[in-house]
Amino acid sequence: MPSMLEISPDQIERNRLYAEMGLSDQEYKQVVELLGRRPNHTEIGLFSVMWSEHCSYKNSKPLLKKFPTEGPQVLQGPGEGAGIIDIGDDQAVVFKIESHNHPSAVEPYQGAATGVGGIIRDVFSMGARPIALLNSLRFGSLKHPRIKYLFEEVVRGIAGYGNCVGVPTVGGEVQFDDAYEGNPLVNAMCVGLIDHKDIQKGIAAGVGNTVMYVGAKTGRDGIHGATFASEELSEEAESKRPSVQVGDPFMEKLLIEACLEVINHDALIGIQDMGAAGLTSSASEMASKAGTGMEMNLDHIPQRELNMSPYEMMLSESQERMLLVIEKGREQEIRKIFEKYDLEAVAVGEVIEERRFRLSHKGKVVADVPVDALAEDAPVYHQPSRVPEYFKEFQEMEDYQPIIKDYEKTLIDLLKQPTIASKEWVYDQYDSMVQTNTVVTPGSDAAVLRVRGTKKALAMTTDCNSRYIYLDPEMGGKIAVAEAARNIVCAGARPLGLTDGLNFGSPENPEIFWQMEKSVDGMSEACEQLEAPVISGNVSLYNESYGKAIYPTPIVGMVGLIEDTDHITRSDFQRSGDLIYVIGKAQADFGGSELQGILEGRHFGKPPHIDLGVEKERQNHLLAAIQAGVVQSAHDISEGGLAVALAENLFAQQFGCKVELEGDTVAELFSETQSRFIISVSPEKQKEWEQLMTEAVLIGHVTDDGEYRLNVNGEPIIHTATNKLKDAWKGAIPCLVKSKA
Repeated sequence: MPSMLEISPDQIERNRLYAEMGLSDQEYKQVVELLGRRPNHTEIGLFSVMWSEHCSYKNSKPLLKKFPTEGPQVLQGPGEGAGIIDIGDDQAVVFKIESHNHPSAVEPYQGAATGVGGIIRDVFSMGARPIALLNSLRFGSLKHPRIKYLFEEVVRGIAGYGNCVGVPTVGGEVQFDDAYEGNPLVNAMCVGLIDHKDIQKGIAAGVGNTVMYVGAKTGRDGIHGATFASEELSEEAESKRPSVQVGDPFMEKLLIEACLEVINHDALIGIQDMGAAGLTSSASEMASKAGTGMEMNLDHIPQRELNMSPYEMMLSESQERMLLVIEKGREQEIRKIFEKYDLEAVAVGEVIEERRFRLSHKGKVVADVPVDALAEDAPVYHQPSRVPEYFKEFQEMEDYQPIIKDYEKTLIDLLKQPTIASKEWVYDQYDSMVQTNTVVTPGSDAAVLRVRGTKKALAMTTDCNSRYIYLDPEMGGKIAVAEAARNIVCAGARPLGLTDGLNFGSPENPEIFWQMEKSVDGMSEACEQLEAPVISGNVSLYNESYGKAIYPTPIVGMVGLIEDTDHITRSDFQRSGDLIYVIGKAQADFGGSELQGILEGRHFGKPPHIDLGVEKERQNHLLAAIQAGVVQSAHDISEGGLAVALAENLFAQQFGCKVELEGDTVAELFSETQSRFIISVSPEKQKEWEQLMTEAVLIGHVTDDGEYRLNVNGEPIIHTATNKLKDAWKGAIPCLVKSKA
């Protein structure tokens, strides 16, 4: 094959080389029409990455328009590096979630590490200081050696990057299911703080202004990473290792500090991370958003490797790089700031009036395309949608009724399930205390960080029960948003808004597209009802391997505001003698439950129903009670039901409990009915609590004897040592990771 520099437009067309880059025949024809000629090799490279699903959202844009994105608190919605929400006192919180699924499947350490690095850059490119990281991970069964390897390396990669860059990893979730065996999910979320006056946008404004490249040199790593992320994983995946970038957290730390200093400099016009599609996306998007054009001389691009072609430089996804637009004539002032941090800052181009994206190399123009053609004119597809046969079958099934003979054994089995079991093995590897703002560390319903110099704090969480979404995407979508809000409220916070990571299979499969449609419908309705707009997000499609798609997994990352640090509430019981209440009655909701998975080895039927009006009302009443100072602890009842939630509440301080329930034993203990909470209240506050929360039912009290006692209808059902339950819960994941099976 001829070298990249010698590939002619004729060869590209005749040999359909564009197809190898991810463009369809129709898309190639569109490019030819837009240019009025056949593209050269560099130009077709630009279009192939910018029109990939990963960058253009060509299959998901029609659905994303359904999300509510506005509210009085929203300062920046979707469309920039990250979203921004006002938290009062001229301060704001900045956050976003991003996926790095395909890279993590073939190179788990670097795939996860660079996912963390990229999301941090999205946040500080807005002018914010990153204060927290969270993640949401999905793997197959830990019984398989390859899954263990992926799990261990992904966790190591997240820890390796986050710990070194000095941003605490404070929360997240890990779930395990056979649906992810060939395609793990690695979603990273970053939260930052900013003063309103420092908010930046990624725009290339002001004709004649200078375009500057800052940070690490460009290498050949990550070329076509955006295209790789927009196709199904296959046996050739191992050969895509070059599409996985290599991260340097120490350089990222310097880049954060340098960029935050530059943000206060009046010479800065715009700033953007070189993320997916590298230089191509950052440069073309900044110009397109500003209504300008851009010229760049690629001879000036700092290069790590010899003889890089324009195609390679423009498509590289080397890490720790940013693109800045600087007021003309003030380049040296900016250069000095970066030199202080031992970072390169090089003038590589300028903003032009003509709306073109023009690249030169060695005295020749190597690309000249309309700037909007790359960013705004990408095709948008309205894919066909079809209700899957499995969904019709599930909807017609009788409600699933589990039969249990040994309740204590069932509880222990549930506590050992990797999705429920302690994630301490994971979060012990993360530094959650760096920056010394973390108040509630990993392991609670939501992490909490104080806002230094104020009485405020921020609660944050990531949530999604993909089994429910598989069974009924619309209902499951509602539940994903509601559960995130529930966790935020349990921490004492008012939900502000959310970022979403939409992970699905191929949108070209009508049944998968139906899952996407319905999930978004459910999520949108819950966002409206719970007043939590979507301010940012990411779409990751083609999460399939060997023709089998993952469960639909739209992750919800949510942030809430705690007005006063005195309202911070923990999920575990705080004192012996406190009264235990349950909010919400248990129904026989076992479709998609952890119990169904244990007993049947699969999930089927209908998931729990959720009434968003009831959910909103309970959340509002509970938050009012927390703010009134009458709640000792609050924990939502989720996977495994009340029996599991009750046990989790005892473990931190080795408490016991005496609980009396009325009703159907299996439902009372293990049902996953929605909108339910376990609350502890001190006896002195009992009257006040019961006036505020009239539907709460007293079911028992916390003891200091370390015994878990649970009766139903006056009959003793479980009586065991808290330690026995804790050992099963705490030891499950380390045991599975160490086992050689």
